[in-house]
Amino acid sequence: MPSAERTPQTLYDKVFQAHIVDEKLDGTILLYIDRHLVHEVTSPQAFEGLEVAGRRVRRPDCTLATTDHNVPTSSRKGLKDIASFIKEDDSRTQCVTLEENVKKFGITYFGLSDKRQGIVHVIGPEQGFTLPGTTVVCGDSHTSTHGAFGSLAFGIGTSEVEHVLATQCLITKRSKNMRIQVDGELAPGVSSKDVILHAIGKIGTAGGTGAVIEFCGSVIRSLSIEARMSICNMAIEGGARAGMVAPDEITFEYLKGKPLAPKYGSDEWKTATAYWKSLQSDADAKYDTDVFIDAKDIIPTITWGTSPEDVVPITGVVPDPETFATEEKKAAGRRMIEYMGLVPGTPMEKIVVDKVFIGSCTNSRIEDLRAAAQVVKGKKIASNIKRALIVPGSGLVKEQAEAEGLDKVFMAAGFEWREAGCSMCLGMNPDILSPKERCASTSNRNFEGRQGAQGRTHLMSPVMAAAAAIVGKLADVRKLSQYTASPHLEAAIAPETTVAKAHPDERIETDDAEKEALADQPQDSSPQVNTSVHAPGGATAGLPKFNILKGIAAPMEKANIDTDAIIPKQFLKTIKRTGLGTALFYEMRYKDKDTENPDFVLNREPYRASKMIVCTGANFGCGSSREHAPWALHDFGIKSVIAPSFADIFFNNSFKNGMLPIAIADKDDLERVHAEAVAGREIEIDLPNQVIRGAAGQVLCAFEVEEFRKHCLVNGLDDIGLTMQMDDKIAEFERNMSRETPWLDGSGYLKRKGAGGKLAVKAAPVPKTNRGDVKTEPLEW
Repeated sequence: MPSAERTPQTLYDKVFQAHIVDEKLDGTILLYIDRHLVHEVTSPQAFEGLEVAGRRVRRPDCTLATTDHNVPTSSRKGLKDIASFIKEDDSRTQCVTLEENVKKFGITYFGLSDKRQGIVHVIGPEQGFTLPGTTVVCGDSHTSTHGAFGSLAFGIGTSEVEHVLATQCLITKRSKNMRIQVDGELAPGVSSKDVILHAIGKIGTAGGTGAVIEFCGSVIRSLSIEARMSICNMAIEGGARAGMVAPDEITFEYLKGKPLAPKYGSDEWKTATAYWKSLQSDADAKYDTDVFIDAKDIIPTITWGTSPEDVVPITGVVPDPETFATEEKKAAGRRMIEYMGLVPGTPMEKIVVDKVFIGSCTNSRIEDLRAAAQVVKGKKIASNIKRALIVPGSGLVKEQAEAEGLDKVFMAAGFEWREAGCSMCLGMNPDILSPKERCASTSNRNFEGRQGAQGRTHLMSPVMAAAAAIVGKLADVRKLSQYTASPHLEAAIAPETTVAKAHPDERIETDDAEKEALADQPQDSSPQVNTSVHAPGGATAGLPKFNILKGIAAPMEKANIDTDAIIPKQFLKTIKRTGLGTALFYEMRYKDKDTENPDFVLNREPYRASKMIVCTGANFGCGSSREHAPWALHDFGIKSVIAPSFADIFFNNSFKNGMLPIAIADKDDLERVHAEAVAGREIEIDLPNQVIRGAAGQVLCAFEVEEFRKHCLVNGLDDIGLTMQMDDKIAEFERNMSRETPWLDGSGYLKRKGAGGKLAVKAAPVPKTNRGDVKTEPLEW
């Protein structure tokens, strides 16, 4: 077709269109997935589902696994195996279960003894597993990180993890296009973290709902790949499905020599880069939403509240909730001020800090560590700082930093130099805040309890966190003496010649004894593409049919009810989908482990038996991708949530579990439903007719639901079984892909010899929880 007749396309349009296997009339799309990253928290139930249904992993060559969320970041010098190294029962069980599953299903895995292990969103790019123009998924909301390469990368729930493992596809819909253009030049001391915090403050945590954000403009083009990853990482905090940056020469330079990228200079490399260059958005492409930011308006930015949108410049003060626009915002602001232990009007630079954390999938790469090291070099952390942690994002980052002497800089200043892992980002491992401790953190979320129960988190850039450690308070890095950072902070200490290339572990390549000593790397399966992925007899797991739901609805009025509130992180340490009902809204339902909060709606009659929730606040289910949130709701007995709007991942996860989220944007309609809930009267949801009725049978309102989702719920259909019926189309797509983009066909890292296919680990029993209850599965800390 002549170019004049083509519809102008954005970067997102081009990547999305290239991966469509099939499209229905209602807009439902079967999307092929090029790269699947797996970790221990969101995969156990997915592998269990495969095993129960007799299914295999379709593309083990396009799947890469590691442990990161639960692992301790303490020294591994005495490490023998995960089973003996991880002390917490629930954490150990999740990690050991992953090791058993990757061996059972033939997936490449980087264990704790391998220098390539690390945070899943760090290891993918540094191995060249992440490539431009690809679709990338992981059971983790911050998969958006990989969009920095021009890939369409997004988080998925555990049911979708199972779906991709079995079919290498997802059932989805097109997203809206949103552009955030940042032009100008960043001032010294201002980094990519400040750019994204400033942008989220501008659009809010729901500003990108239903959209993929393309970041562009002169500022974005000037940034390194690491800085772009930090920005795309937090696109999810702006409510978006994903974030993307068009690939360019900076992208290609980063990929040179990466183990899984096309070999530099080869015909395949030339073909690949020619294709990658074509992914730039067309000059006349249209966006559903446009946001323009002038770089001169961005100064070092920091959060003050319990949402990433609650930002102020470091030169600002704690805001006064009484000045907020609506009563709802005022009430939310008062709660945040109380939780954070702040006083309105206090200068941000006067807020004393207890701990400092530099790490996470947002800011744990070599560039981040170099920039922070420049700030602290020759200085000491303040006497009031209880702990200051530096946690590299991977073993390779740690190795490179040590080669450049950064570890010595940090330790001389009083920081702890740790092993790779998620660490204090979410507190699922031993690195947590104590109640009411305040942390200067480079992570991506500051929700209540995110870094530990009652912990108080302020998000900021690595140089700002480093400055806080030195001053002992939230600090403006620009005021520190001898600080002369370049605008983009890259290569702050080490010359380019010291930068090492990512590589496979040499011990594995050359020493069979070392291969065996590593013990936690499974043999690759062969053939790499399974020829049979159907369950015996075409069986599917199936779901209960959803037609008419009648029952009590619990009224809630809070906006931005995040998944951390729906089910706190300490309950994620499970390898089953069930048994989580008691953990639902745990922080709200209980004053302590034995005492209910009588004021919370689900602790009052008649709402103890609620089958629905009616929430008048927007953005229900925001935050992390944890599918445990709908599992907990479902296990409690909630089969439908009614709200003005939902976070995309929670919305999708709900349908995957046979639940019906209903978005009602009209305030009058929602208020009629809410009034019935407040009165304690039964509500009836009629899915076939798409109406909600009151106790007297009157129609309260109609609602919309996608035809395909409705079809699946009404008929109790399993998505994986439906997708497997399209195996011929998927196989044809894969044949075309192998012919046109052969670099996307993965190859295993390792064929272990003489290992007998066994892992030198053994599962540890988990007889009871920390509360002393005997359990057959781990549910609680």
